[in-house]
Amino acid sequence: MSSLTFHWFLPTNGGDGRNVVGGGHGVSAGDAGRPASVPYLGQIARSAEQLGFEAALTPTGAWCEDAWISTAMISSLSERLKFLVAFRPGVVAPFLAAQMAGTFQNLSGGRLLLNVVTGGEDHEQQMFGDFLDKEQRYARADEFLEIVRRLWTGETVDFDGEYLSVADATLAQIPDPLPKIYFGGSSPAGIAVAAKHADVYLTWGEPPEAVAEKLDRVRKAAAEQGRELTFGIRLHTIARETSDDAWAEADRLLRHISDEEVARIQSGLKRSASEGQQRMLALNKGSKDGLEIYPNLWAGIGLVRGGAGTAMVGSFTEIADLIEAYREVGIEEFVLSGYPHLEESYWFGEGVLPELTRRGLWEHPAPVVGRSAVPFGAAPTARVAAS
Repeated sequence: MSSLTFHWFLPTNGGDGRNVVGGGHGVSAGDAGRPASVPYLGQIARSAEQLGFEAALTPTGAWCEDAWISTAMISSLSERLKFLVAFRPGVVAPFLAAQMAGTFQNLSGGRLLLNVVTGGEDHEQQMFGDFLDKEQRYARADEFLEIVRRLWTGETVDFDGEYLSVADATLAQIPDPLPKIYFGGSSPAGIAVAAKHADVYLTWGEPPEAVAEKLDRVRKAAAEQGRELTFGIRLHTIARETSDDAWAEADRLLRHISDEEVARIQSGLKRSASEGQQRMLALNKGSKDGLEIYPNLWAGIGLVRGGAGTAMVGSFTEIADLIEAYREVGIEEFVLSGYPHLEESYWFGEGVLPELTRRGLWEHPAPVVGRSAVPFGAAPTARVAAS
């Protein structure tokens, strides 16, 4: 039985606090309670590492700090944790990206993973000087990844494509090991690029049957390329000792989301050209009613946050059950977050991960001899204060 992999999230937009922080995907973020400072992001990274998360996703876009620089600044604050750096192929040249990845990988001791994001919002892409439409961006990403992959083999690359060209390009420092490529995209064009280049295909948190249908399409496309992919899912989590406590927290988060904020954010997100974003909006329908769209899967986050808009909500056992349901349709990696990101990492890490260990589904990547058991229900905030 294969062991599942869990990753956490670094809120480099300053998007952390005791309430849901909206924005993203071309929409301005709301107020947050905690700044994206090096000490605080470092605290999240160290906690994630201690708890057993494999990596930390760091977002990209106009709404947050640059992912490459942010992760480079905090990488030395942890020892094992990897960084899943999101970046956009249209913003950086392929040779430079290959070189940056090599530098990061070699200087960090092999702790880089890459999340390639084509960008779903034309108006935000144009802020970066990128005026291609969505289909063109996927075609450019295809060329980009071909160049980068060839450079990483040590090949001298001559490439003259429709969007990108390099001549006599040779990379002096090859990343060791090569960073895994994470890639998402729900449209046919996105799935085609993922099938050809991705190591891990990422999807957002829809009900398991919808995820299964999408993964079947991706598997078929990958098989046509003679490839097999690993599958991951991006979700939030609200894990508590009891189901009632978890849903009470979800209700509290919802009370702090105003109808005016929902209307503003939803209006902006509807402009998105991302098919995945439109699928997220269809789950919450812009309403505070009927947000449990599948047992223990809640669409409330997506009312005001672009991108991943669903959360696993429930007791440690219930969330472990939902994780098993996703595993049954092929999901092996989980990219998670919560509000606040620091405390929620402890609720999940000290509650759900031990439950998955008991089920034979997860092992701590760096077990410590004599690691003491954490009593369920212990307050994460008290544990943080003591660290």
